Amino acid sequence: MTSSRESLSRADIEVIAEQLGRRPRALRAVAARCPSGHPSVVQTSPRLEDGTPFPTLYYLTCPRLCSLVGTLEASGVMRKMTERLAHDDELAAAYLRAHRAYLAERDAIEPLGHEVSAGGMPGRVKCLHVHVAHALACGAGVNPFGDEALVLLAGSWPAGDCA
Repeated sequence: MTSSRESLSRADIEVIAEQLGRRPRALRAVAARCPSGHPSVVQTSPRLEDGTPFPTLYYLTCPRLCSLVGTLEASGVMRKMTERLAHDDELAAAYLRAHRAYLAERDAIEPLGHEVSAGGMPGRVKCLHVHVAHALACGAGVNPFGDEALVLLAGSWPAGDCA
């Protein structure tokens, strides 16, 4: 599994389209790859091609990982994570830093003129897919809930050929 911004090749775009089941939109780069080498996270532009704001800077594309994260979401873990924010000042501060880092990176590409990031940051946990994508794209220690979800999935991913 690698994490860095890489230019998109024609083959990457084809794989991403197959992963998503549709033509990908607003692609900027591959932000992380699965152990098998295919894209697992892409970085997208802050706006879609038609100018519509698209605040999800990092988008999870690996179908296997998406499925695993979906199963984790269905277990109720997001509600528990959100509840912990109200009682754990250190966790809330780390999550706020993740939110600010996300905004700073997105706004460095193109400011959208608002403080909405993604995944419910900084007040709740709404979408683990976003947090896992953020953690994979930026590395451990940036998004506490992305890191936590990856630990919970460690027995299932990354492992083997995801393709």
